[in-house]
Amino acid sequence: MLTGGSMMYIDAVCKGIDDIPTIDSATRALMKQRLETEGLTAMVEELKQLDPIHWNEVDKRNPRRVVHALEICHMTGKPYSSFRTNTTKQRPFKICKIGLNRDRDELYTRINLRVLNMLDQGLEDEARQLYHLRNLNSLNTVGYKEMFKYLDGDISKEEAIRQIQSNTRRYMRKQLTWFKKDSDIQWFHPDNIKEIINYIDASLC
Repeated sequence: MLTGGSMMYIDAVCKGIDDIPTIDSATRALMKQRLETEGLTAMVEELKQLDPIHWNEVDKRNPRRVVHALEICHMTGKPYSSFRTNTTKQRPFKICKIGLNRDRDELYTRINLRVLNMLDQGLEDEARQLYHLRNLNSLNTVGYKEMFKYLDGDISKEEAIRQIQSNTRRYMRKQLTWFKKDSDIQWFHPDNIKEIINYIDASLC
């Protein structure tokens, strides 16, 4: 049984992934420097010239996605889109996908309370311990990035909490939008345990 909310990892397990080349350190360092000096807008425009197909699909406000595509283009001399075959791999097992969802107001309430609970459980202290690593991509996530802005003195603690709640709700909506595109997912309220078990039995028998 696999659980979680990362859409790309779930697709990788169920469908397989494309054979995308690994970026060498020199290319990664060069593109990081260019992003800092030239800015995202210039990088997006370059991607449009090198790979118009992917430019038409990529989130142009996401520097990580834009830069990664450019890294592939520069390192291989080929468009990033040429490596994305989207071929579904054969799997030696049955797949039964179940989505758990609640009413939107209920989700918002639970998210807001969860953020407050994270603060009670030591999120601020954790962010302080990781503050010297705040520029790592792995820490550019909801929760840490807002707390780092608070520790930088750019926003108040109350504003950091509000932003974490708001950005978590936004991420939740993004997740649901992605998952709703997958017609193989059968949706249930988390409390409907009996219906979920019956669906699993029927799907995998």
